[in-house]
Order: sequence, then C-alpha cells, then structure tokens
Amino acid sequence: MVEPVPSNAAEDEPDRPEEDDRRGRHEAESESGAEETQPRSKRKQKKPRSFWKELPILIVIALVLAFVIQQFLARVYMIPSGSMEETLHGCAGCTPDRILVDKITYDFSDPEPGDVVVFRGPQAWIENDAPVQESSNAVVRFFQSIGSVFGLAPPDERDFVKRIIATGGQTVECCDDENRVLVDGRPLDEPYIHWEGQPVQRDFPAVKIPEGAVWVMGDNRNNSADSRIQGGGGLRGVVPVDNIIGKARLIVLPPSRWGVVSDHNPQEAANASAQGLSAPEWQQGVPLGAGLLAAWPTLALGRRIGTAVSGKVGRRGR
Repeated sequence: MVEPVPSNAAEDEPDRPEEDDRRGRHEAESESGAEETQPRSKRKQKKPRSFWKELPILIVIALVLAFVIQQFLARVYMIPSGSMEETLHGCAGCTPDRILVDKITYDFSDPEPGDVVVFRGPQAWIENDAPVQESSNAVVRFFQSIGSVFGLAPPDERDFVKRIIATGGQTVECCDDENRVLVDGRPLDEPYIHWEGQPVQRDFPAVKIPEGAVWVMGDNRNNSADSRIQGGGGLRGVVPVDNIIGKARLIVLPPSRWGVVSDHNPQEAANASAQGLSAPEWQQGVPLGAGLLAAWPTLALGRRIGTAVSGKVGRRGR
C-alpha cells in the first residue's frame, strides 16, 4: 500500500526565476520613467515674463490705443484761457479744466446753436499769429504731443474752444435795447454769459452766416477773441463746419469740476420763453396726457373682460 504524499503548495510550484526578474525590471523601469517624466513636464511649462520685459509692450499698446481713440473717437483738451468762463475754467493762476471732446457726433448730425465746440482756427484767425515755436529736442516734442493727447499739456495754439451762436443761413447782430445778441431779429437767451467789468456787449453789424459755417462767441463775453474780432470780424470771423474737431461733452479734471458741459440752445430757449408752450411741444404733450388718463380705465376694463372670459370657459368645461 502506497501512502499518499502530503501536498506542499510552495514545493509543488516550479521555480520561475526568469519571470520574477522580468517583472522586477519592468517595475523598476516604470518607476524610473515616472521620475523622468515629471521634471520634463515641468521644464515644458513657460515661465511668466517679468514685469520689466512686459512694460515696453504695454507702453506701445497704450500709445497705439491712445492714438486711435484721439484720432477717431474722443480727445481730452486742456482749456488754456479764460474766454469760456465760467462754463470752462482756464483763468490764470487756477487749475484749468480738462474736457472730453466727442469727435464723432458731427459725423451723424449738424452743429447746433449752444454747442460748445473745439475747432481749428480758420486762416483768417491765425494769419497774423507768430509761428508756433517747437522745441528742438525730439524727445521733448514727443512728450509734449503725448501730454496734449491726454490733456496734460496745452493743445495746439491754433485750436480754439467757443460756443456756437448761429449757423449757416442765419443772420446775427448785436445788440438790442436790452443788450442782447439777435439772430434773425430775435433776441437770444444766454444764461451762461460771464461778465468781467460792466455787463455791456460790444456792438457789431448784422452778418449773414454762409452755409457750411457757424458764428462762435465766448461765454466770457467781454474777454473773448471770437467771431466778432478774429480776422477783423464780419464774414472773416465765421468758422467753417469742416474745421470743427468735436463737441465738448464732459469736464473730466479736476475732480471737483466733474460734470456735463452745458449745450443750452439760446435760440430755442428764447422762442419758448417768448411764446410760452409752443405748438409742437403742446401737441407732443397731448398723447402722453391722454395715455395717462386712459391707462387706469383700460386696465380695469381689461381685468373685467378677463374675469368674464375665464368664467365662461370654466362653465363650459363642467
């Protein structure tokens, strides 16, 4: 009788030294590969540029944007004189206003009386001016031009800021018995006028404004070289519409002067005060008033109809 031999799992399994060696080498290679992959991925990540390397790029981008904006959209101007006091400050010894000038509004509409505009001086205005002295230093000229773009330096001396009083086809003259400017024989309403000294305007004969031109005057009426004086006055004092750079919209600096630049129309205001409520304004007010009066009854009637309809639908459903 043969006795069974007890089974021993460890002894029954054949030795596999080659397989164990391959498995060990594979695990070792996997670990070493993981260690090598991690630093390589880190090396591939780009380091952010330092501030000093990005600064020149930012400056160039800012200058390009400033150039595009000031050429086509808007520009900040510094008021260099007091001819528009007290609407715009530019007096000696004070902090001059910086105004934002809208350069696109007149691409879609015409200049109107009361608009405060910046414009290039016509030839008749600047023909007797001394040539503008520019610095011989190119760097200084560059920073002056940049400063003028942002309103940190005075604009070109041939640029002016005034208020439009009359437009093409109208006749302007001064003054009536109450010392008021007349346009087409009607006195103007000008609450923005600032007087230095006696509140008396200098007279000037009637001038019919050519089409495509405007007549401008300063709010500081007795301290403004405007259409009454420039070029000797008369037709030589008018400003071509093509010379208008844009409309003054806002006072942006100093912070204490923040606000909208008044564009009070002296012609419309004078007509309205003389005639009371004008026919067009009265007619425009009728629909609004009628709508307000009819609103409540209409709402109540609508609710009743809605209730009645819902009641009938409910009974039919039953």
